[in-house]
Amino acid sequence: MARKARRTTLRSSRGKKLYAVRDKKGKFKDIQTYKRAHGQDIKRRAKGEKRKKK
Repeated sequence: MARKARRTTLRSSRGKKLYAVRDKKGKFKDIQTYKRAHGQDIKRRAKGEKRKKK
């Protein structure tokens, strides 16, 4: 089972919230804004989550 990537929250110089994903060595692998990362998380469905019946 794949483990969820660990995220570190940071702030940009302009004050926006950022998510930083690190690799196994601790170096930054990906940095994206909280708004973009959160939007993608919401779009994805968990395997156990059932669809809403109409």
